[in-house]
Formats: sequence, structure tokens, C-alpha cells
Amino acid sequence: MNGVATKAWSRNRVAIFASGTALLLLSIGAVVPSTPAFAQEADVLGDAVKTSPDAQMLLEADELVYDRDGQTIAAIGNVRIDYDGNQLVARKVTYNQRTGRMTAEGNVEVTQPDGTRTYADKIDITDNFKDGFVNALRVETTDNTRFAAESAERVDGNVTTFNRGVYTACEPCKDNPEKPPLWQIKAKRIIWNGKKKTVRFESASLEFFGLPLAFLPFMEIADPTVKRKTGFLVPGITYKTALGYGVKVPFYFALSPHYDLTVTGTGYTKQGFLTEAEWRQRFETGAISVKVAGIHQVKPEEFAQNTVDRAHENRGMIGTKGQFQINPRWQFGWNILAQTDKNFSYTYGIDGFSNYVQTNEIYLTGLSGRNYFDLRAMKFDLQEATNIASDARDPLQPWVLPSLDYSYIAPNPVMGGELNFNLNAQGISREKGDYGTTIPGVEGKSGRMTGEVEWKRTFIAPGGLSVTPLLALRGDGHFLDTSDLVRSQAIRAMATAGLELRWPILFSTTSSTHILEPIAQIFVRNNEQYIGELPNEDAQSFVFDATTLFERDKFSGYDRMEGGSRANFGLRYSGTFANGWSTHALIGQSIHLGGLNSFASTADLVNAGEESGLETRMSDYVAMVGVDNNDGFSLAARGRFDQKSFEVRRGEVEASFSGERGSVSARYAYIQAQTNYGFPIDRQEVSATASAKLHTNWRVFGSATYDLVSNTLVKDSIGFSYDDECFSFSLTGSETRSTAANAKPVRSIGFFVSLRTLGDIGTNKSLDGL
Repeated sequence: MNGVATKAWSRNRVAIFASGTALLLLSIGAVVPSTPAFAQEADVLGDAVKTSPDAQMLLEADELVYDRDGQTIAAIGNVRIDYDGNQLVARKVTYNQRTGRMTAEGNVEVTQPDGTRTYADKIDITDNFKDGFVNALRVETTDNTRFAAESAERVDGNVTTFNRGVYTACEPCKDNPEKPPLWQIKAKRIIWNGKKKTVRFESASLEFFGLPLAFLPFMEIADPTVKRKTGFLVPGITYKTALGYGVKVPFYFALSPHYDLTVTGTGYTKQGFLTEAEWRQRFETGAISVKVAGIHQVKPEEFAQNTVDRAHENRGMIGTKGQFQINPRWQFGWNILAQTDKNFSYTYGIDGFSNYVQTNEIYLTGLSGRNYFDLRAMKFDLQEATNIASDARDPLQPWVLPSLDYSYIAPNPVMGGELNFNLNAQGISREKGDYGTTIPGVEGKSGRMTGEVEWKRTFIAPGGLSVTPLLALRGDGHFLDTSDLVRSQAIRAMATAGLELRWPILFSTTSSTHILEPIAQIFVRNNEQYIGELPNEDAQSFVFDATTLFERDKFSGYDRMEGGSRANFGLRYSGTFANGWSTHALIGQSIHLGGLNSFASTADLVNAGEESGLETRMSDYVAMVGVDNNDGFSLAARGRFDQKSFEVRRGEVEASFSGERGSVSARYAYIQAQTNYGFPIDRQEVSATASAKLHTNWRVFGSATYDLVSNTLVKDSIGFSYDDECFSFSLTGSETRSTAANAKPVRSIGFFVSLRTLGDIGTNKSLDGL
């Protein structure tokens, strides 16, 4: 260049603003006689980013050079161009007015508004940033997926072709960036279509740790920056003894930003072709989904005798779920399943509807401050295989029309204390009732409404004694339409006056703090009415231990109410130590003072309360003790002991440790025989779980459960897994045994593989008889 043809501006720093319709050097004025449009679409390799025609551009550089003869303009040294959210950084940027191309050289980095970054040694790109050729290119998207290539071309601002490209979602090794990532796809060509939101691989190979694992002549996936894209999803593999091997291929239709459809076909080697379809739609306040599935079973005889799976050739289901947020306090939803037989969804593992116990329900819930409302209509379906009426338990499952729970706590003190109100109502309809099974219930219809109000206030007496008087009133109304019970209606009432005394005593030293707290309660109330004459649907499960010692009503539900006068007393201890250890303990007993003991009655239809430890005047002793420290270790024991002989009636011991390198836990449980509950012999069981971190990403884990009565290893499992930011893998094996004589163990293995942005694949194979 000579002095006539070239003009140069050299400053410590040159900064120039220009409008969005001019080239980066528009403000030079007379030096640049004409300037073409610049950067109408400013993205380099991602989606075409529309820019405003009024956007302002900022150019910063150490030096600007204009060559009249060559018709080039160059910005040299620490160049930075900011334009409508896009940013380009380079050592040198040159614009050729004759060809309309712009070249950036030297550690080039382009950042788009969405955060996608492009790195290259040299970018030859048009003046509107749409078409270009990039050498030694590397692209990092906002979700940490990465492209690299020897060269790349961009056409029409949408399609980028990487020649001899590499794609991965793994981060480079910090210590050795040149080391191959855990997985990557190498391809002769990688075509990234920003308009169609697809990434296409041609003549590609999948590599793990730099070693080729699979050849892929052609593969297309959704743009990793896009969450929803029409196309095939990653297939899956399944196996079940009666179904055979299955290959599952799902296809996803992104029909709208608000709704989509997934159609899945699964071919089984024994039972034929299973078709599934799921429609999902979002609304402003919620979402709904509808799923249908069906199959014509080719070989139903592969299923066991006397099963519903064997009895049907054509099987199907339809299920729907929905949830809507009416306002910040109220929510409405449903979960409903209808199927041709009671076990189809369970047998074929229909996602979302394959639970052994399916709860069909419609609900309305509300939560505001300390107030709660829940209204539900429910139908319980047991997805069972048996087709023998005498063994079937599904007909025993009830309709619940409705179930209502309402709780209100007064926001302001009432007579200086807390006032709360609870309302519960339920309507039960059962096709068949049988109290001789594990699902006891009354045949026919029954209904109950319960209202309860409670007031309590705490006073602190001199010396720290805490005194809490309590008053409660409860009323029940029952309606019965059943042949199992003579009574057709009943009204019950329970009035309670109670007093609780707590006296926490603090002891402290220079290295520890201890709190000893004697606790005593007394409740005076009338007798429980109509024991055994009313259904018991929600108070069948009952356990008396240290956690329920100080409950005013120890029954688990509303269908039973504790009556008679009773006193509870115990001693609670807690301690903390400077070395990070802490401990806690509780021991106590309950005494029936007068009236009818609700736990001693044998008239309850399900024997609730019997052999609980509360059926005698002086209850069994209950106790618990535990220690833990800041290093992750904990040990706890709890039990119930005979009030005369101190014989253990029920006991549990648990220990666990969790640290940086892994965790381990063990549990022993013992329950003495409860003949009236259907357990004629003692039950003893020990179980353990463990997990060890072998490396930063590798983990091995296992569990085992052993029945000490039958000397049976009931269940054991082992597995290992790998997990990092781009890849997850797990392999598990398990074995389950029945305590019944001559029962064959059931073995299974499973694996799961996930390649981030590519998809997941897994299988769960039954190994019966191996």
C-alpha cells in the first residue's frame, strides 16, 4: 500500500458506532464513499437471528486501515464487534467491498444472543453473516453440546455443513484437552439445519474412548438446542417370558407448541404387535394427556393357566391424566384408566398405568395459609393375573364416593390458645365384601361424616413447667346399606378433656448440653360407641410404639375413635456434644384409667387394637434410643416390651453411614406372633444396602433381605453404574425367592444407557429358571 491509496487511523483504542443498515465503518464518512448493508441476520452457525434495522453497532479495534485501490477496510488488533446482541472477537477483521465478503482471523470467537459460541482460526463470511466458509472450526451450544470440523460451509443462513466433523455432548478433559471424549460421533458430513431443527450424520461412526463401536450410514437427531422435534425417538428393548423379546420404536409428532403426539409400536416375538399412542396438550393453567394401547395376542397360551392374560386375545386400554391450577390456592385434576381386562396395563408395562394397584381418581385440592381442603372420588383397581373367582381380590376393591378432608386453624388466638377444626367424610361402595381376606371390607354401601374441633393453650409456670390444657369435641354420622351389618345408621359423639405437663430440665457442661424432659398426659372422655357394629375402612393399620405414645387418639383413621380415660407418661432425653455427636431417647407407658378400653374389645371387624400392647390396663413399655454424628453415622433402636416380663414384643434396630466414598445401612426387625391378625408365628428379618464410590463417576451398589424364620434369602441384588455430564450407564442383577417350600427363585437383569442429547435405551430381562 502507498500513502495515496491507503488511509490509516492509529489510536490507543478506536471506537465507532454505526446503524444497523450500514457497514461497520459507516461513520468514516467521506473516506468511505459508499457502504453496503451489514448484518441483517447476525448469527453465524445457529438459527438465523433476525436483527433490527435500527440496531446500533459498536466496533472497537487498535487500528483501522482503508485501502482505496483494493477496496478493503481492515480493523486490526483486539477487534470486537457488538451488533444487536451478537458479538465477534478477533485479531483482525477485513471487509472487501468488491466481493461483499468479510474475513475474521486470529482466535475468532462469535457469540450469538442465545449464548452459542463459535471458535475458529479464520472465518470467511458474507457481509450479512449468513453464508460462509469456516476453517478449523469449533462450536459450543448453550446446552454444552459441541461440534468440531476441518472445515464448514454455511448456506442461506440456516444450513451449516461440517466436513469431517465431530459431535459430542461431553466436556473436554481439563488435564488433557486433546484426549478423545467419552463418546463422540465422527462423520464424513454433519449437516446442521437451523430451520428444520435437525442434525444429520452421514457415513458416521459412534466412538467410545476414541474406539469405534458402531457404524451409522445415516442418522438424524433433533437439534440439541431444541426440546421438541418431530421424528423417531430412541428405540428400546424389552423381554418377558410370556411376551418374548420386544423392540419398541416410538415416533414423536411435534404438532404445536401446545400439543404433541407420540405413537409407539412394539413387536413381540411371541404375542405380536402392540400399538400405543399418547396425546398431550398444554393449556395456560394446566395440561392433559390421553393414552390408548391395544394388541391382538398371537399366543395367549404362553401365559399361565387360569389367568386373565391367557383368557383374552384382543386386549387394550385407554387412560387419561390431567392437572389444572385454577388459581394459586386451588388445583383440579384426574387420573383414570379403563381396560378390556384387569391386568392388561400391568402385563405390558404401559407407562403411567402399570402400577399393581391403580388408583382412578378425580380430585380438587386447596391450600391457603394453615387451611387445607381435599375432595376426591376414587376407584381402586387391583391389576392381578388370576382368573379364579375365589382367588380374585379385585372385586373387593371399593369405590370411594367421595373422600373429603378439610382442616382449618384459626389465624388468631381464641381465648389465648389455638383453635383448629377438622372435617372428614367418606362414601364407600363395594361389590363384594369378605373379612376373611387381606382386604377386609363390608359389601354394599356405607357413608360417614366426621366433624372435630380442638382447643389447646400452653402456659409456662414458674420453674419452666409447661402446662397445656386441651378440650376436644367430635361427632360422627353413619349411613349403612349392607347385609353384613344389622345397623343402618348411627350417630357417635366423643368429648375429651385433657391436660399435658412437660418439664424440660437443662444440664450443660463446657463440652455438652443435655435436656431431660418428663412428660405426662391425661385424657378424660366417654366410651367409644358401636364397636364392631360399624365398618372399619381407614383405621385397620395400628402400631403402638414410641412415636404414637403421646397421641390423643392412637387409631390411624376416623372409623375408630379412642374412648375411655387414659394417661400417658414418659421420659425424653436429648444431648449434644462438642465433638459433633448427638443422642436422643424416650421411654414411656400408657395406663387405661377407666371406662371401656377401645383396644381391648374383640368385636372390631378387623381386630384392630388386639395384641397391640394397649389391650391391658397397664400397657406394654415403648422405648427408642438413637445416636448420630456429623460424619454421617447414625444408630437407632426402638421396641415394645411386655409390661410384666419385659419380653420383646416388637423391635427394630437400624444403623447407617453415609460419606463421600459411599454409604451403608442395615436393619433388623422382629414382630412377635399375632394370631388374630393372621400371623401365627414370629417374624424376623434382616436387610442391608450398600453403595460404594469406586471413582469420581463409578459406583457399585447392592442390597439383601434375609428371612430369619424360614432361613431364606428373600431378595438380593447387585449392580454398578457410571454417570457424568454426558453419559450414564447402569447394570443390575437381582434374585427374589418366596418363603414357600419348593418355590423357584425369580432372577432378572437390567441395563440402562443414556447418551445425552441422543437418547436412552434399556432392557429388563427375566431369567426365570436359570
